[in-house]
Amino acid sequence: MNIQIVIFDGFDELDAVGPFEVLKLAGSLRPEIQTKMVTLDAVEQITANHGMQIRPQGRLGESAPDVVIVPGGGWIDQAPVGVREEVRRGMLPARLAQLHGAGATMASVCTGAMLLAAAGLLQDRPATTNRAALNDLQASGAEIIRARVVDDGDVITAGGITSGFDLALWIIERFADAQLAQAVETRLEYERRGTVWRRTKR
Repeated sequence: MNIQIVIFDGFDELDAVGPFEVLKLAGSLRPEIQTKMVTLDAVEQITANHGMQIRPQGRLGESAPDVVIVPGGGWIDQAPVGVREEVRRGMLPARLAQLHGAGATMASVCTGAMLLAAAGLLQDRPATTNRAALNDLQASGAEIIRARVVDDGDVITAGGITSGFDLALWIIERFADAQLAQAVETRLEYERRGTVWRRTKR
């Protein structure tokens, strides 16, 4: 299972690093689960919202991903870099739409949902995001579901910041099994919060 977490200048650290650690721990127990932090462009370093600097491990889509996780960052405070800038540029949403069309499941943490919306993936579909951006997400055409994680099949969205832990654990449970998710949860000394809303039929 190939999971790619796409990072960009201004992304929120915990949105990406939280799921990364959860999924890497799952991979230490099940080596078939492979997770990397990747970028759209070939760059040596990314600077996150609070100044953390990360060297990416590859480029988005260079090997066909099964799941792509998109963090948020900078949307709510209208920062000059982050989600708003990536929406304005348009290149990342276009690539996300392309990979989704090729069969990848798209997932977002926090205002990463606005990038999925910009990619045209949330129109008239259930979704969630950081509570401070729910009105923006609704205005983009999404149907707001007030849940910690919203699973609509090929698109999964999660609420603000620490919801990324719950998203990653849900991805493990859904694509691997509940026993592995529980083992990871126990090792993390973390208890899942809230609910996972899941569409039963489409």
